[in-house]
Amino acid sequence: MLVAERHTDRDSRAAPQRRCLVTRETGDAAELVRFVVAPDGELVPDVDGKLPGRGLWTKARRDIVDAAVTRGAFAKEAGAALRVAPDLAARVEALVAARCLARLGFARRAGLAVAGFEKVRALIAKGRAGVVIAASDAAPGGRAKVAGLGRGVPEIALFTGAELARVFGRDTVAHAAIAKGRLAAEFLAECRRLSGFRTAAKEVALN
Repeated sequence: MLVAERHTDRDSRAAPQRRCLVTRETGDAAELVRFVVAPDGELVPDVDGKLPGRGLWTKARRDIVDAAVTRGAFAKEAGAALRVAPDLAARVEALVAARCLARLGFARRAGLAVAGFEKVRALIAKGRAGVVIAASDAAPGGRAKVAGLGRGVPEIALFTGAELARVFGRDTVAHAAIAKGRLAAEFLAECRRLSGFRTAAKEVALN
């Protein structure tokens, strides 16, 4: 039987709740990863949450997705044999990273994202920075300088300079920022999911 896509009895405006099929813990759907079974029996990540079918949910963490694959948890929950890619966690990471960078691209085209130390510093100085982005492979000294300027502003260091450069059409980008608002909030929300795949796995009790 598939994992039920349950709502709590809380206010209808509250975020829908889903249960991780590995830890059995319930959390906001936006912070988990949804999977569906395709007609041909293949398990497909649905990071956009739009594919038809009943959802199978896990926490947005590499170790959790890997555990679900190695233990056959998806097939057990679905009650049927499934084709599950052994590199499923890597596929999820790539899809979520693409969603993050797409939102950064939206912000750039809307004139709400800047790149380069001086532009980032100016946005912070005006009190308009909603999130600061440092390339994960940037020099530690440069990252520390930006972090020092943006006290209280969330900082993300999940993307390489090359990944950021592709968004801004440059050879490399060490620092970027998004102005406060909806796109910054959406970018941060997606980065929270991505952090479970691009940072060291935390120890967790798996049922």
